[in-house]
Amino acid sequence: MSLTIGYAAALEQFAPMEAVEYSAIAEQHGFSGVMAADHFQPWTPTQGQAGFVWNVLTAVAERTRGDLGPGVTAPTFRWHPAMVAQASATLAAMYPGRHWLGLGSGEALNEHILGQYWPEAPERINRMFEAIEIIRKLFTNSAAGKDTKHAGTFYKLESTRLWTMPDQAPPILVATGGPVTAKRAGKHADGLITVGAPLEKIGNLFEKFAAGAKEAGKDPEAMPKVLQLHLSWAPTDEEALANALDQWPNGGMKFPKADIRSPFDFAAMAKLVREEDFAGRMVISADPDAHRAEIQRYVDLGFDRIYLHNVGRNQAEWLEVFGRDVLPNLAR
Repeated sequence: MSLTIGYAAALEQFAPMEAVEYSAIAEQHGFSGVMAADHFQPWTPTQGQAGFVWNVLTAVAERTRGDLGPGVTAPTFRWHPAMVAQASATLAAMYPGRHWLGLGSGEALNEHILGQYWPEAPERINRMFEAIEIIRKLFTNSAAGKDTKHAGTFYKLESTRLWTMPDQAPPILVATGGPVTAKRAGKHADGLITVGAPLEKIGNLFEKFAAGAKEAGKDPEAMPKVLQLHLSWAPTDEEALANALDQWPNGGMKFPKADIRSPFDFAAMAKLVREEDFAGRMVISADPDAHRAEIQRYVDLGFDRIYLHNVGRNQAEWLEVFGRDVLPNLAR
């Protein structure tokens, strides 16, 4: 697979039409596609937005020509997996060959809003893989003109089908940072999504993902490995740091965040974040080449698609600079 560099549209930071406009600008500057965040709430009140990802993706598709998908949707709490399957199939039918379905096990920040019990991570992951089973069956059976029914540990589905289907079902990409889930993703999904982390850790994810794929009789080299990479670029180092502290303090929080329910709780924790907390977690620099070098490390590791998220609000300026000085200088 050839390398592509896409734009990560932070719907927790930008109003819907702002995100659409930036996505269009990204394509003009050589970015290949869009990964749009699925949030019911922002991480912190300062970020200030949480648009509905499926609406935004449709508008993005009208303004661009590249790939697009949610990075990522949890088909487990806010949504029954059948609804995620319908949303994804419809988008793929509208924009053939462009849409991929990014799935994750969810975070309390977004999923607790229905007031359900919020389980620990192993149950959340099991829920996700049962949801993937339902989505996969709906895609496969519906394309064949057949109904699907399901009675599992967490979900039920009475006999039904997706009446609007694309000619080819969208690929399912699973987001994870853990080796056990990566192996299951290799077995049950079409590709892997992860975020920036130490290269040794990601190398282990790749190994487990490949092992799971091989157990299922699939070729891991033909399955996309996707990275979402957070960074902070601005014309000066001081501005880049200020943007990170103001807009993306969660990037400096060195602890699991999946159980935190409120943006206001995140804001309280953000007061403790200092410059040194970002070290090794994301590049904060005015030097485009420093960012290029960091991205190239992940390219060399074997990622096929990388979606970049500049955490500041200076999106148009950043897209122009990276389109000119960074993207052309990345190579496999």
